Amino acid sequence: MAATFDVVFGGGTIVNADGEHSADLGIRDERIQAIGSLPKEAAGEWIDCRGLHILPGVIDTQVHFREPGAIHKEDLETGSRAAVMGGVTAVFEMPNTTPPTTSAEALADKVRRATHRMHCDFAFWVGGTRENVEEIAELERLPASAGVKVFMGSSTGSLLVEDDAGLGRILARTRRRAAFHAEDEQRLNERKPLRVKGDPSSHPAWRDEAAALEATTRLVRLAREHRARVHVLHVSTRDEMEFLATHKDVASVEATPHHLTLSAADYGHLGTKIQMNPPVRDARHRDGCWWGIAQGIVDVLGSDHAPHTLEEKARTYPESPSGMPGVQTLVPVMLDHINAGRLRLQRFMDLTSAGPARLFGIAAKGRIAVGYDADLTIVDLKRRQTISDDWIASRCGWTPYHGREVVGWPVGTVLRGVRAMWEGKLAAPARGEPVRFLETL
Repeated sequence: MAATFDVVFGGGTIVNADGEHSADLGIRDERIQAIGSLPKEAAGEWIDCRGLHILPGVIDTQVHFREPGAIHKEDLETGSRAAVMGGVTAVFEMPNTTPPTTSAEALADKVRRATHRMHCDFAFWVGGTRENVEEIAELERLPASAGVKVFMGSSTGSLLVEDDAGLGRILARTRRRAAFHAEDEQRLNERKPLRVKGDPSSHPAWRDEAAALEATTRLVRLAREHRARVHVLHVSTRDEMEFLATHKDVASVEATPHHLTLSAADYGHLGTKIQMNPPVRDARHRDGCWWGIAQGIVDVLGSDHAPHTLEEKARTYPESPSGMPGVQTLVPVMLDHINAGRLRLQRFMDLTSAGPARLFGIAAKGRIAVGYDADLTIVDLKRRQTISDDWIASRCGWTPYHGREVVGWPVGTVLRGVRAMWEGKLAAPARGEPVRFLETL
């Protein structure tokens, strides 16, 4: 008989909104066509997935791939290579490049650079500024736009809108959910003297929990005033989690693997490698982030992948830049937490695929369902592996998790029915395309 499917992934345990069950997945023309018991003769190619778990493709909604402007530490090809090597099938890339992504022309330039050069599918956040506020309604609806991103506190790059009036003007014009880096700029400036030269452990004393909570509180108040939806990125404090629990009608919440895994105790041996904005904090706040996941307050996980070279990170604090790679380690680090009993696999699936699709209105991704894009993250929950710098595909070439043994590992990354990564090797040429959104179709 003629093959009914281009490829069948056979015998794996499918993890979906309805639970876990063993089934074959039949794929044709980049879409899922059948789920069930399928005959081998119907497959153009049969891929044995017995003993493996098949998740909807992981979507990382916060990465910094540094192109254009800083390609010595990352570009769209190397960053997306790291993504698929770690089991990630789509990313939302941030606007703080040089020049920043603040216009239709800059967005179109990134789309041109990315199409069939990135190894995963992609969308790009557009930076909201005082200068482009009148264009925001148009910018957030352009093809491949993930929406508007605003920096309330200065971080890497020149984008900053710190005052209520400027933030209000932006929120009054957004219709999609806008994303915010919420740290209070005035408090950051006041507390700069608390930075201790050569001591990165002073980073969370400078960028303290009050700087985060004050900005988040202001943001929610402004969102209510302007009837806007907001997304609070990389929430790093228990105080914010407790506050946001009472404001879920207007504010969604992102947590990051590093805020769930590392703590202030790690500055002693990792130093500036874990210098991030907002900072890695003490164990109370790490536990608070886990509390936010357990209570359902956290909507999505994002890596906040923000690579710098080792030479840059070796500068004496506070001249050292904030940021570390994370897109490739998101899946294995979180699978290790699953094996340690901190998280259920189905909750991880919701945080990394169904959740992003629901929150941002992604079309035809985020579920294993007939008619959906055949994006799959295939994992071996029992595989024991040690994360190492030489595994990292990012141009920066390092990870703060070097030497960490984990249980659970990404075996395959399937992008629209084609294996982008299989058993630790790139398996196909780059074929990334723009993510489609329901509000921009």
